[in-house]
Amino acid sequence: MGVRVMNGIEQETGTRGERPRLRGPVLVVVVLVWAAAVAGATLFTWRYKTTPAATGATPSDWPAASALPRRAGHPLVVMLAHPHCSCTRASLTELAAVLDEVGASVDADVVFVRPDGTAEDWIETDLWNTAQKMTGVKVFTDQGGRETDRFGALASGTVLLYGGGGQLLFSGGITGARGHAGDNLGERRLVALIKQGKADKATSPVFGCDLHGPNERGERP
Repeated sequence: MGVRVMNGIEQETGTRGERPRLRGPVLVVVVLVWAAAVAGATLFTWRYKTTPAATGATPSDWPAASALPRRAGHPLVVMLAHPHCSCTRASLTELAAVLDEVGASVDADVVFVRPDGTAEDWIETDLWNTAQKMTGVKVFTDQGGRETDRFGALASGTVLLYGGGGQLLFSGGITGARGHAGDNLGERRLVALIKQGKADKATSPVFGCDLHGPNERGERP
């Protein structure tokens, strides 16, 4: 076995069929470049997951034009959702946790947007099926995004709490990051407002896909 120099790079040579190996400084450079690429990709993913979605102007009182049923004198939680947004799976998980904690003291609706021109089964995803199986939850189709517009929601996973008199008590998300289920401020604030009527804040960032646009993979209706 010997050493030969090619293009300024030292390589070990051996028996026929043995692949040359990088040595010394060149190997260090390769490892550093690879590590930097991995770190950059990880940072980009984390920033994406922890960057809140845009929020709209939510009406302070229940929209008179809304077709959603509401029991007078009873608080109602409404979640606006995109049926193809994988981030929303975590939001549904947290909604189930909230309802398990507050019991029957609040009604709950999950409203899935269905753009005009889509097939009837476009909305029937695993998220739709999950919501249908949740105890105490009513599932609705928002044809053409009309309800979404009435409530000023922009991101999938937006949760609104309206009191028995129709006043807005909470507007925001109930996950700590995109697709991340687990204890978070939004969930705690929503529970506090339902059970105690007060919380440190009545809002929380929303982490989800654009309700009127593509999902996080860039897929459009």
